[in-house]
Amino acid sequence: MDSMTGASPDRVVDGPTPKHTQLREILRRMVERELPPGSAIPSERELAERYDVSRLTVRTAIGKLVDEGLLSRVRGKGTFTAAGRMELQLYLMSFTADMRRRGLVPTTRSLGAASEIPPPSTAAALGLAGNEEALGIRRLRLADGVPLAVERGWYHPRAVPGLLGLDLTGSLYAQLAEHYDIRFDHAWQTVWAESADRETARLLGIRTAGPLLVFRRISSMRGKPVEDMTSWYRGDQYQVTMKLDRNSPDSGPLPEHGGRS
Repeated sequence: MDSMTGASPDRVVDGPTPKHTQLREILRRMVERELPPGSAIPSERELAERYDVSRLTVRTAIGKLVDEGLLSRVRGKGTFTAAGRMELQLYLMSFTADMRRRGLVPTTRSLGAASEIPPPSTAAALGLAGNEEALGIRRLRLADGVPLAVERGWYHPRAVPGLLGLDLTGSLYAQLAEHYDIRFDHAWQTVWAESADRETARLLGIRTAGPLLVFRRISSMRGKPVEDMTSWYRGDQYQVTMKLDRNSPDSGPLPEHGGRS
């Protein structure tokens, strides 16, 4: 028995320590010592029967470990031990190419596309007049069937006419190259942390207010901005590593449109 908590290391008992706390520590040991990354844990029903506790107790214990990033829920599939976070790339590569490079199968679900007046910051970034429309696209990006990111992209209408008629479930960068001979050669990217709102959480299969990494990227070709893309990535699946030098090369002033859209 654990002398600090009065709980047994492998069973839930009556005592001063709440049952969900005891179960959480049992599950923590299971995850850290027995299950490899990406493994499914037993169902709520199985855990409730095994440890003679209520489903609510199980749900509370699992929820705490999800909040800690030790477990990850996948809607319709179950709860899994967290896989190692993927490194988000800080160079110009499409999501499709990046996932294939990792040996994963990328898929995309279109969430809507329309020609409409963008936010003022996007109009400034793309060099559009205040009442000029841009081509807006929303998509959900998945790898091996797991939702990883929600994207909101704006495109300069004169650079990519007819863009909304293309297959928006495929690699957009490949289609930009094929149909418009556009291959981005420069971008400004801004990163910040954000909590998932209800709609984004639903799309990504995470809890509301779960952690997100948000990337806003203004991409251009030969000095002409074409794309203003904001991507909301699951914070439990990604991390970013950057190389820092004492003396940074002079890359010019930061653009005024480099922040949130």
